[in-house]
Order: sequence, then structure tokens, then C-alpha cells
Amino acid sequence: MTRTADPPPLIGVDNLKMPEWARVDERVASAGFGQAVRALPTAVSVVLRLAWRTSPRLTLLAAVVHVVSGCVTAFGLLATANVFTALLEQGPTPDRVLQSLPALAVVTGSYAARAILDSAVAAVEGALRPRVTAAADDAVTAAVVRVGLIAFEDADFRELARQGARFGVRAIETSLRRLADLTSSVISLAAAMITAGLLNPWLAPVLLLAAAADGWAAARVAKLNYRHFLDTVGRNIRKSVVEEVATWRSMALERHALTLQEPLLGEYRRISRSLTREEIRLAHRSNLVRTTGRAAAGFGTAVAYLVLGWLLYTGSMELALAGTAVLAMRTASTSLSNTMRAVNSLYEDSFYIGFYNQLLAESRKRQPPPTAVTAPADPAEIRLDGVTFTYPGGKTPALRDVSLTIRRGEVVALVGENGSGKTTLGKLLTGLYPPDEGTVRWDDVDLARADPVSVHSNIAVIAQEPAEWPMTAANNITVGRLGRADPDGQAWREAVGYSGADEVIGSLPAKEHTVLSKKFDEGHDLSGGQWQRMGIARGIYRDASVLVADEPTAALDARAEARVFAGLQHASRSDRGRRTTVLVTHRLANIRSADRILVLEKGRLIEQGTHDELIRAGGVYHELYGIQARAYRNGSGPSPRPADPPGSGGEGE
Repeated sequence: MTRTADPPPLIGVDNLKMPEWARVDERVASAGFGQAVRALPTAVSVVLRLAWRTSPRLTLLAAVVHVVSGCVTAFGLLATANVFTALLEQGPTPDRVLQSLPALAVVTGSYAARAILDSAVAAVEGALRPRVTAAADDAVTAAVVRVGLIAFEDADFRELARQGARFGVRAIETSLRRLADLTSSVISLAAAMITAGLLNPWLAPVLLLAAAADGWAAARVAKLNYRHFLDTVGRNIRKSVVEEVATWRSMALERHALTLQEPLLGEYRRISRSLTREEIRLAHRSNLVRTTGRAAAGFGTAVAYLVLGWLLYTGSMELALAGTAVLAMRTASTSLSNTMRAVNSLYEDSFYIGFYNQLLAESRKRQPPPTAVTAPADPAEIRLDGVTFTYPGGKTPALRDVSLTIRRGEVVALVGENGSGKTTLGKLLTGLYPPDEGTVRWDDVDLARADPVSVHSNIAVIAQEPAEWPMTAANNITVGRLGRADPDGQAWREAVGYSGADEVIGSLPAKEHTVLSKKFDEGHDLSGGQWQRMGIARGIYRDASVLVADEPTAALDARAEARVFAGLQHASRSDRGRRTTVLVTHRLANIRSADRILVLEKGRLIEQGTHDELIRAGGVYHELYGIQARAYRNGSGPSPRPADPPGSGGEGE
């Protein structure tokens, strides 16, 4: 019987290329113990700065309460020594019991004070921690939301944003808690060590043996965990991708129609098994390190008790103080354990806080620099000179040495085969993408030097796949220009009418008040063509001086398409005159009346002119138009066009 070979992996289990942001952390994970310890204060300083900026009063109060709490611990231990001395120095007698009552009251009071201070610490931290977490979350969200659009074409940056936002903010929250625990335990440890040192100088150094062993184990386990994270980052990305395509609603139709449920489940399990093996290997290695550390710490504790026995045997310490010494050693042991646990957590969190810092720094680098240059609100001409553009990670330019001028009021159509650069050109001439070479100017203003808000406020983009905003149908349109004065709703009605969105809204259960998202109980979803109409309405309502429509009718039937193009033709004229309109389309029959047609091929502008001029030229446009015209003459209409594959760097054309 022939054995059937296992199907090849859909996505695979081998690591993806390590993201650039992780390469720096690769070096950190390989650093020695000394370098790692020196890196810890950086992460702690991030948390403390955030806490201080959020609430100086609460931060200072938390520090004071922790210090006072530690001092009370030390005072309680010393008071305990007085109790033991009063009771045991010459044997316990009724008189000595009475004499010890004041010292006993002090000990009782110190424990009560410590309990009250612990409650105060918890209250202060409970008020401070949510503020710090919110501040960290706000900082990273504000940083990412302000980066340029081109940053989101970079897969490395997208993953850094995900890791920094998810793990970085969480690490700051846990680090604040661990930092508080560390402060409290270090002060208690110091109090116990000082008390032991006052009882006898030999006791303090031997207690440090256990500290050194626990410290080594904590740091080693933290590095193992982080090394594991870096080694599996690629597979975790793949796992999340498979999980999404196996469960997301947007994939459900083809997932079932193509019977991909079991193959996707198999792929998910294959990657999960790989990750599980790594987790088990990590658990075994971490357990071995912890066991070694605990054994060494136990040896240190045993040495401490041997030293105590030797001091009692030689008479170097009075028996009355031995009880206090034991109590100090137990306090030191507990505080040491808490300290090492907090250090371990802080050390691990420091790596993820590094992601957070790196994300903030990378986002700042990718934000447009501040400038006082303002782009014209209604440019008389848009001029591109020698523009070349390559997507992040792309090997070949999406556009090469493109030069052209578009004048106010022109209706310009961009045509060409898939991947020719049409969508990219639309994003460059609206300032959404910066060119790698050459300049894009509105009148005499270089968009690379202009304030992006002044540029983007005067553009309207109708995307082939418009954003599906989870809000009411009415707001899905008015979000095109928030704050636009439209007291009688005339502009809204015109946008709805010219786009054909009135038919969409009329079919909804609550009309324009229907929430367009299945994430809500009473939400409603739209088809691709209906979403396109909503996107067109949004673009018309924006009433911008430069309008770019990228395949706005790709999902519409012929009647709806004709209505939309008539609406766009009307939208190319506003109360202040004709606006500049750029149409990206494969439907050549709809652009015969365009003022100018630009033909692109493999990122180059190869032809331009009116429809009649290009037909007479007999070039690429003539060929493309003839192919579509023959389909109509044969009575079958244009052949169904497949969905446009991604172009260089992820553009859809």
C-alpha cells in the first residue's frame, strides 16, 4: 500500500526573516550578564519617568510610603531584640516579663504600622498604576497614528507596532507593580541585613551568598525566555496569520466554498506543535537553571545558619539575641526571594519595554518633520518632475522617472495593466506617499516640505476597497469631512444621490441610522458594491480641490456604474470652480470624455493625450481599447476582470 505524502505546508513552520527591529534585540539577548544588568536601569527609568509625568504627587507618595514601611520593618526587628534580651538575658521571670511589655508593645505597634503602611502602598499604587498604563498607551497610540502612510507598507514597522503596543504597554504596567514590590522587598532586605549586621558583622555577608545565587538564576531564566521569544517570533506571526484566515468572517465564504477548513486546521496544528516543542524545551532548561540557583541559595542559607551556630558556640553572640538573628535571617530570606522574583520580572519586562521605546523612536523618525510651509488649498497645477518610487522591501521601483503636469479643472484618467503604477501615482500626486527621487509640487510648493495636514485637507480619495467604518450609514458619509457646515443636509443628500448610495441606505432597516458593522448586535453589513457606493459618497461629500478615484466602480453593475460616473463628473465641479479629478480605471469606455489619458506600463509614463489622439497613435491604449471594444461587439460584454493582484510593495492596481 502506497503511503500518501503529507501535503506541503500552506504557510510553513520555518522562521520568517527576522524583522529589522528584532535584530537589535538579538544582540541584546546575546549580551553578557554585566551588559544585561546595566540595561535594566534604562527600562526602570522609562517607568519612573512615565509615573512622574503622570502624577508627581502619587509617585513621590509611593516612594515615601515604601521607605517608611522599610524603616518600620527595621525598627520592629530591633525592638524584637529588646524583647528577647529582656526575657532571656538571665532567664525568664515574672518581673522580666513585665519589664519586656513596653518592648513587646513596640513590636506589636511596628507590625500594626507595617500592615497599615502596606494598605497605604496598595492604595497609592492602585491610583497610580492605571494612570501610568493609560499614559503609556496614549503615547504609543499617538506616535503610531501620526506616522506617514508609507510606514504601513513596511512589514517590519507593522510588526514592531503590534509588538510594542501589545507587549510594551503591558510590560510597563507589570513593571510598575514589580518595581513597587522590588522597592518594598529591597528595603525590608536592607533592614534585615542591617539588623543582622548590628547583631554580628559576620551574619550580613553570608546572607549575600543566597542573593548571588538567586540573582544569577533569575537573570539566566529571563534571558532564556527572551531568546525563546526571538527564536519563535516568525512562527508566532505565521500562527496568527493562519488563525485569522481560519476564523475571520471576511474569509468565511471562500474558506467553506474551497473546503479549506481542515487544511487550515492542519496548518495551525503543525505550527502549534512546533511552538509547543520549543515551549517544552524552554521549560526544561529554565527548570534546570532554577533548580541550580535554588540549590546554591540553599547552600548559602545553610552556611548562614552554620555561622550563627558557630557564633553561639564560641560565645560571640548572646543566646538572647539568637532569636532576633533567626528572625532577621528569615525576614532576609523572604525579602531576598521577593527581590529576586521582582528583579526577574523586571529583567524580562525590560526587553519588551525596549520594544516600546524602539516603537516610539521609530515612529518619531517616520513622522513628517514640523514645517511652516503650507500647500495651496486649490493648486493651479500639480507637477511631477523625475519622480521615482519604490515600496519598502521592494526590489524594483513601482514608478520610474515620471514627469507630468496636471492643471486645475482637468479630468485625467490613469490607465494601464495591473502593476503598472496607477494607484501609486495617485498617492504620490496627492502627497500620501513621498517620492524617493524627484519632486511633486502643488504650484511652487514641494509637497515633501509642506505640512501634510495642509495637503491632505484638500484631497479626496475614493478607494477601490473603501474603509468599512463601524458607524452609522450617515456618519460613514459625513466622516468624509468632519465639521463641514451643512445645516440643511443638502450636501449630504447630493453626495448620497450622485453616488447611488441612496439606494443602499433605502434598503437598510433603520435607513441612515443603521450601524454598518456585524460587530454590533443590530449591525448590518453591506456587499462590496454597496460599500463602494458609500465610499464614493464619502469622497463627494468631502468636496476637496483634488479628487482621486481609484477603480471606484469595480464592484458595480453597468447601470450603477453609469450613474456613479455621471455623479463623479458632476462632483468635478464645485461652487468655487472646477476641481482637479484623477480617475484610475480599467473600464476604458468610461473615460473617453476625460481631458487627458495617461498610459502607464511597468512604472513608466509611455503615452498621454485625449482618447481620439491615443486611438490615432495606435499604441498601447489603442490596443487595450480595441480588446475591450471587441468584447462588446461580440455581444458578450467585457470579460470579467479578475481582482487586481498586489503590485510592488502591496499596492492594488
